[in-house]
Amino acid sequence: MSIQKRDASKTIQERIAATHVNAPGIDLDAMAVITNVFRVSVLFHNEAEKRFLLKHNLTFSGFTVLWVLWVFGRMESYQLAEECGISKGTLTGIVSTVEKYGFAERKPHPTDGRRRFVQLTRKGKTLMKKLFPAINQLECDFVADLKKSELNDASRMLRIILHSQDRQS
Repeated sequence: MSIQKRDASKTIQERIAATHVNAPGIDLDAMAVITNVFRVSVLFHNEAEKRFLLKHNLTFSGFTVLWVLWVFGRMESYQLAEECGISKGTLTGIVSTVEKYGFAERKPHPTDGRRRFVQLTRKGKTLMKKLFPAINQLECDFVADLKKSELNDASRMLRIILHSQDRQS
């Protein structure tokens, strides 16, 4: 890590937005946190797709579905949608795509024909074992300019935000 590379100055987008929306009652610091989380997320998703996922016919949403199944195992569709933070309708399209490429499969519920389980196939498990280290290396690349203590602080602060939202919902 090079100290010279570290730049915590406001981005041009932040400065423009701040001048555009600055008014009484507008919390620019809160806006900056959420906006920057969003922008980093979009940059990361786009880079992951470009470098690793698209060659396997996956979007980042498809990867997320596979990752959740890889970590937690077979799940009912409604649980999978919830864990991925997407609607059941959106999940249906994503599962159709990953199923088409042989990475996951739907199985009927043993007692309720309306319900479905989704699980990884052997091909999906093999893909995740290959992709996850590459994705994790990209995560490391994205945070390379942060010290270990800053990484821990950032994770802790984001968990505080997540837990506060969980309590409100």
